[in-house]
Amino acid sequence: MALRIIFMGTPDFSVPTLKALAKAGHEIVAVYSQPPRPGGRRGLDLQKSPVHQAAEELKIPVFNPVNFKDPEDRQTFRALNADVAVVVAYGLLLPVEILEGTRLGAYNGHASLLPRWRGAAPIQRAIMAGDAKTGMMVMKMEKGLDTGPVALTREVAIGATMTAGELHDILMEQGAEAMVEAMAKLEDGNLPLVTQAEDGVLYASKIDKSETRIDFTRPAIEVHNHIRGLSPFPGAWFEIELGGRPERIKVLSSEMADGEGQPGEVLDDRLSIACGSAAVRLKRLQKAGGKPLDAQEFLRGTPLPPGLRIG
Repeated sequence: MALRIIFMGTPDFSVPTLKALAKAGHEIVAVYSQPPRPGGRRGLDLQKSPVHQAAEELKIPVFNPVNFKDPEDRQTFRALNADVAVVVAYGLLLPVEILEGTRLGAYNGHASLLPRWRGAAPIQRAIMAGDAKTGMMVMKMEKGLDTGPVALTREVAIGATMTAGELHDILMEQGAEAMVEAMAKLEDGNLPLVTQAEDGVLYASKIDKSETRIDFTRPAIEVHNHIRGLSPFPGAWFEIELGGRPERIKVLSSEMADGEGQPGEVLDDRLSIACGSAAVRLKRLQKAGGKPLDAQEFLRGTPLPPGLRIG
């Protein structure tokens, strides 16, 4: 017998799990996703989320409550008579009435090795901290923020130059596989639950715009981790003077480099930049409104000679 599942998710990260559960033969009775947001070139068009669009392709009914404060929204959820809710990057805090609104409760696919990096930005925070590994965890949800018992874990190594975008794509596929396995075990009545450790709790707060500027006074390894942890979005950046005015340059890729100098000093014609200790080489850059360019292509249009200070 297949499970009757309510799926709750919003960004492209959630889509593979939705599709994998449907392919596995479960009955997705409804999808919940964040309401359509203004988008398009002028921001005038309402754009449905990637999960909303995927649900329509699968011909699954979609609900877009702003929150679950309205009793009618809660009643609608319960009336679906689902066995379980599966939540992947939905983006709303769920009240207990929703967490307990299905026969078997709610299970979340979370992109970290809990209890490390509970919260909104676990992929970025793991890379920015220089973690060597992370993973996907299927967790039974409870009232606290990512505090519930863990049912299943998939570990993933974080390569030395891996960006948040690259890790995102690996984890969303691992998460889909893990959730299908977890739901099969739940259906058979043999899904184990292990209480999270009390030690090692860290919170992955949402990335704030104020922390995206590159600080070249920090050690090179921290600058490198900062760049790749924010690539491709929102993007780490520095400023230079172009035509008498400051211009913001986003850095999408970097690597460790040899050399020393004043923090922010361009050391060579390969865009090695001195940091507080050692140096980083900027490999892929993007001007505001421009397309991403490899370093040499970028330098052909925007010379940054050795000795120049950036920041």
